Amino acid sequence: MLTADLERRAVRLGALTVGEGPVVVIGGPGAEALLLDLRTRREPAGEALALVRAGWEGPLLVEPSAAGDLPAIAAAADAVVVGAAWTRDLPLVRAAARLGLPVVVQRGPAATLEEWLAVAGQCAAEGNDRIVLCESGGRARVAEPAPDLALLRAARERSGRPVVAGLGKDTGLAAAAVAAGADGLLLSPDVSGEAVRGALEAARVVGALTRPETPGSIPAARGAIDRVDAALAVLLERRVGLAGVIQRLKPVGGFAGRDPDRERRLVAEMARRAPTLGEERLAPIMKAVIEAGLHVAEERRAPDGG
Repeated sequence: MLTADLERRAVRLGALTVGEGPVVVIGGPGAEALLLDLRTRREPAGEALALVRAGWEGPLLVEPSAAGDLPAIAAAADAVVVGAAWTRDLPLVRAAARLGLPVVVQRGPAATLEEWLAVAGQCAAEGNDRIVLCESGGRARVAEPAPDLALLRAARERSGRPVVAGLGKDTGLAAAAVAAGADGLLLSPDVSGEAVRGALEAARVVGALTRPETPGSIPAARGAIDRVDAALAVLLERRVGLAGVIQRLKPVGGFAGRDPDRERRLVAEMARRAPTLGEERLAPIMKAVIEAGLHVAEERRAPDGG
């Protein structure tokens, strides 16, 4: 039952899998996949796609400017995007679904959850069940409200399909979207490289904390470990900073001010959350973490003490 559920939720977009494994980031320089909106291009669809393909071999998702773009998209893209502006154009939705490509269905302006899922149902009725839902606040081209993250979670739970958060240029919501259960983050094509890096970091760190993974190969397992290690590094850095605050507040700081009883309680509480490790294995780990924080606090005080 679990395997079937995971298979149903996963959709391949070129080399990327959305809905199973890590959170993916689409759009902008340096992302894992590109988003091409043909409404913003002056060239005919075939020429625009050829120009992009000349410099990009990865997954390419394309939103048409009109139904006439669909043959070129079918020939060169890895997925077709039914943008929020198109979701009421049911002939275009059906034609896009018949291309044989995965379909990314954005929620239309002011569309309810039921209306959004009905558009996905239209694609499925055409024999295409490779559907990814995109919650982008129901944004049309001009108005760009923030995505409704509660609606995103509800769509994922109700439909069993992967759901991505359409953030546009507002990547400040990336961490919240991942925490809400987004399988991917969809960014504007012209978003800055710095914003993409921020979204990738949110996907990596927050995803490691909130998203279970069941890798099926050594490279995939190592990738999952790398993501967990990234989250560990962020938490350890934060812990060191907070430990330094405590050292400044204590009447007796440093190694002389250690509280063995508190450290034992800490290990016991951690063992409750990490029963596989247990207190015996966690004790030396936390001893090393605590002492590393104390050393850092002493080093930071050294210039003032000298």
